[in-house]
Amino acid sequence: MNKNRARQHPLWQLTVVRWRLFSREPSTVFWTYGFPLLLALALGIAFRNRPPQPVEAAVVASPGAERLRDALGKSAEIHVSWLAPEAAAQALRSGRVSIVVDARDGTRTYRYDPTRPDSRVGRALVDDVLQRAEGRIDPTRVEDTRVSEPGSRYIDFLIPGLLAFGLMNSGLWGVGFVIVEMRTKKLIKRMVATPMRRSHFLLSFVLMRALFLLGELPILLGFAAFLFHVPIRGSLVLITALTLFGSLVFAGLGLLCASRAQNTQTVGGLVQLMMLPMTMCSGVFFSSARFPDFMQPVISALPLTALIDSLRAVMLDGAGPAAIARPVAILALWAVGSFAVALRIFRWR
Repeated sequence: MNKNRARQHPLWQLTVVRWRLFSREPSTVFWTYGFPLLLALALGIAFRNRPPQPVEAAVVASPGAERLRDALGKSAEIHVSWLAPEAAAQALRSGRVSIVVDARDGTRTYRYDPTRPDSRVGRALVDDVLQRAEGRIDPTRVEDTRVSEPGSRYIDFLIPGLLAFGLMNSGLWGVGFVIVEMRTKKLIKRMVATPMRRSHFLLSFVLMRALFLLGELPILLGFAAFLFHVPIRGSLVLITALTLFGSLVFAGLGLLCASRAQNTQTVGGLVQLMMLPMTMCSGVFFSSARFPDFMQPVISALPLTALIDSLRAVMLDGAGPAAIARPVAILALWAVGSFAVALRIFRWR
């Protein structure tokens, strides 16, 4: 009896309607479940661990420079080209070589761009090879131990960011765009005329985000663990709780974007305005630490940054609840604030 009563509850019925509308749109299913997997696959293959590529170096063709060319050619870590002065300069400008070695005036000159990481590495490696070829002996013997393990690779860094990015994308577009589309078709106006509670209508969108997540989370994490051996060192329960909380936050922001927008063009602009800064600054594809120090307080206060930082801490470092208290508090402030403002200013007609 209680089960039947629960199924007849207006909130349940509204949620079922939202699910049926979702399942009848193949493109929506693809962008929710398929696109994150394809993106993870493409970036994982592009940035997979592989042996380091040889440094591309050029030696300016001149009398006496053959010994430099031959010394560099003996190193497996350097690919050397013998070029005329103009060709060597052009190769450096176009990025085909990382460093140019010029010995025409009797002094060995290294030409390279210090703003390019490959040029700085090339300069150090080329100089080391040439100095050793000329008899240099290190005063202290050193040994190299090269380490590459799950947890420190780019794909390990990427997966938590993609998970959070998917939550933001589906929350903002899946809630904001759909509500405004219903408003333009006068569907909200008709539904408000029924005995339906307005809170049930809005909560049905939030519950749908949670249902999407129950399918998206195991698919993405299972895919990453099976194909790329991405580690999950923390609690799966804590990861699930974080993603559910993140889904709630971005559903609230989606409601906020849709609260006053009268057409899909307006809500599309508002969603893009909200998503673009977070996508660029919050550390989805590269670390947010690359931005200047004066920007860090603002970046750390963004909800996507808080969600990504907490997911990475749990997945890659095995952090517990106490270690992620600060980003969770930031998420809580965004959730409460966005829902409170959205419900207050929401336009039903």
